[in-house]
Amino acid sequence: MYQDDFAKLSKEALIALVLAQAAQIEELTRRITELEAKPGGPPKTPDNSSLPPSQGRKPNRAERRAAQKRKGRPGVFRALAPHPDRIVASVAQRCPHCEHALTVADQVGFHAYDHIELPPIRPVITRIHRHRGVCPSCRRGFSAPPPAGMPPGSPFGPDLVALILHLHVTQAIGFERLVRLLDEVFGIRISQGAIANMLARTGIPLTAAAETTAAAVRRSPVVASDETSARVAGKNWWQWVLLSSTAVHHLIADSRGAAVLTGFLGDAKPDVWVADRYAAQAGHGNERQLCLAHLLRDAQYAIEAGDTGFAPGFHKLLQRAVAIGQRRAELKDTTLAQYRADLDRKLDRLLAVNPTAEAGRKLARGIRKCRGDLFVFVTRRDVPATNNDCERALRPSVIFRKVTGGFRSQWGARTYADAASVIATGRLNGRSAFHALRDALAGRPILVPP
Repeated sequence: MYQDDFAKLSKEALIALVLAQAAQIEELTRRITELEAKPGGPPKTPDNSSLPPSQGRKPNRAERRAAQKRKGRPGVFRALAPHPDRIVASVAQRCPHCEHALTVADQVGFHAYDHIELPPIRPVITRIHRHRGVCPSCRRGFSAPPPAGMPPGSPFGPDLVALILHLHVTQAIGFERLVRLLDEVFGIRISQGAIANMLARTGIPLTAAAETTAAAVRRSPVVASDETSARVAGKNWWQWVLLSSTAVHHLIADSRGAAVLTGFLGDAKPDVWVADRYAAQAGHGNERQLCLAHLLRDAQYAIEAGDTGFAPGFHKLLQRAVAIGQRRAELKDTTLAQYRADLDRKLDRLLAVNPTAEAGRKLARGIRKCRGDLFVFVTRRDVPATNNDCERALRPSVIFRKVTGGFRSQWGARTYADAASVIATGRLNGRSAFHALRDALAGRPILVPP
């Protein structure tokens, strides 16, 4: 309040104002005292929490010592292309010393190498002239049909549409930069509005292709899931990924609740659900496998917070479990069953140990609630020990969000999620992003038949 405002207040109002401010100061002082008395925990880093690596601080690299001369080794050369487009024989015409005329018979090949270059990049424009007339036999009018694959309407062919979709989704190129790229590199003049209309028309075939990936995930006995934030029309939404061994499905919703997953699954219920400890990820499978990578970071944080009771032993136990999982292919089922029983016994003994820090106690309480969800992967060979595949599947979307700022409309978010599903599933089945998109837009299957 300004001085003039105080002058207008009555004596009673001034007293009430002073008392209110005194009470506020007392409350703030009490809160500061509590915060100062509370022991500070270690800082959250990518190594001890779910903080992304991009938000971690890299240490300063030590100064490099003077380069020491090392023993040489054989060089490594680029392999020659197995099927070159053309072969040029470089033959000497005259001797460089005496100018004697030379023939092919005087020479032998001694060196072969590839020269790689792009041809001139320019669009191929086909002008269509349709004809019509009157049949001389029946006297009825007729029109020639458009050529196959070249219908009237949009002038842009399916390969160009697939390329633009590929550049926008996988390379996170926004519309403005995409217009400039197409003009400067490919010689194609196109507006941002035309690109938006082009992507809108891809919605129907992309959605149909994405439904096949969703159906494949629902049929899978093992499903992994994760989520990350997304910006849609200026609001915070969530992008979910669900994957199996044969398909990946992305969906973007305005909720982070379990209803998104139950709505996706419908009546389906996989044998094992692989996820982190987020509550919305629980209860969707007959069993759940927790991501041990998340638990290892949680245990590391508890160790750095000073726990010497539960966290150190739990960290070592998880490392042993991961090592067993990496050797599953060479171990018998009976051996894996013995390993799992041993891990369960050691975990029981660890849970009986009293943690020495609050972070350790919090971790132990959380583990007691999900006691049976840690070592499912040991005896189920088709279950991963971590949820890292989901995090890798979401990483391009995080980059897309940071580069573009998100989606201006809901249909744009839906088109992106469908395209991401097609691309990820195509790569899982040995297709490049461009070929997977082209197949989806043409209505061809993107999943390899079992």
